[in-house]
Amino acid sequence: MRGLRSRKTCRAHGERERHAGPPPTGFTLLPWLLMGMGSLSNLFQGETPNPLIGGLGLLTFNSLYVFLAFRAFDRGKRDATATRVALLLLALLTCALAIGYGGNWLLFFPLLGLAVGAVLRGPGLGRWGWSLAVLAGAVAGVKEGWDGIGILYGTFLSTMVTSAILSLSEAVRELRAAREELARRAVEEERLRFSRDLHDLLGHTLSVIVVKSEAARRLAPRDLDASLAQINDIESVGRQALTEIREAVTGYRENSLATEVDRARSVLTAAGVEPTVRRSGAPLSARTEALLGWVVREAVTNAVRHSGARHCEIAVHGTADRVRLTVTDDGHGPTGAPPSAVGGTGLKGLRERLTAAGGTLTAGPGPHGGFTVTAELPQDTAGAEAGPRSEAELSSGGPTPPPPLPP
Repeated sequence: MRGLRSRKTCRAHGERERHAGPPPTGFTLLPWLLMGMGSLSNLFQGETPNPLIGGLGLLTFNSLYVFLAFRAFDRGKRDATATRVALLLLALLTCALAIGYGGNWLLFFPLLGLAVGAVLRGPGLGRWGWSLAVLAGAVAGVKEGWDGIGILYGTFLSTMVTSAILSLSEAVRELRAAREELARRAVEEERLRFSRDLHDLLGHTLSVIVVKSEAARRLAPRDLDASLAQINDIESVGRQALTEIREAVTGYRENSLATEVDRARSVLTAAGVEPTVRRSGAPLSARTEALLGWVVREAVTNAVRHSGARHCEIAVHGTADRVRLTVTDDGHGPTGAPPSAVGGTGLKGLRERLTAAGGTLTAGPGPHGGFTVTAELPQDTAGAEAGPRSEAELSSGGPTPPPPLPP
């Protein structure tokens, strides 16, 4: 299953899959037991005193070595008490056989080094490696004189090289697994981003087209010019939607609070809803405005599609620490459904967006009826224009259209 997911991830990113092969196991260390063939030969040739004891010792050594070899590649078993006890018994047995027989039996020290390097990985291995090498050198020196210096070198080398190779192999595999996990998460996040953008873009755009089409149909019998204006708006909205969808696909979509507020006024007016906009506080960064623009888009879309409202208010208020956006309508929600049920998918996506930016989103019935969507974000002044904005109420119900809000 994991290999299948890895192949899918590689194909999604257009990369060629790298086959790591099976992970190392205890069989990797078993061929080194051939170093004990000299001791076995001594037993068969009768060159070992007390061959029964030597045979039992050789069998016990091989059994402990195989036991440790297969536990060394499982991190949980490697750190278990049974593994450490078996390693201690192997060290004692190696010393006993080397002191008792010498010669080829001294080669058990490098084998012990292999077991130690495979089991005891980490920063403290150097201390154990040097201690084991000195012990092996001392025993070999007593039994073989200066010729035993090779045992010291071989024991230290087998301990450190085994640990280094196995640790590096384990680290490479962990890094590769982490990279595959990051790639998988990146693909999932990109899919989530695209689905959110597509929902927000198409949901709002189609609602605008439907509302303006209805307005054009109502106006056509008595005011052809006004009907044509609505049709021109539909064409403009459609062209803008195509541009936004292309930007969403490529991941470069940038939203604007001022643009969304202007669009909200237009669609609310076409739907017969009186819009009111209030804004005060310091200017906002592009990132904050983009997030709040998504909230305005979704909240106004829900108000037009579901609420049956006659009035909708959009209020933005910024303080030194946080900025709050509130979209309130006086509607009754969809027939047979509570206001809290409106816009479930879109509001869920918005909540995820704001939570990732350290903000919050609440939606539900307002204190005086209707439906209220409230978004709060930390005040981010990076990239904001200089100069505060004074509070003003702009209504599209007057004879003069309200000016667009500055971005």
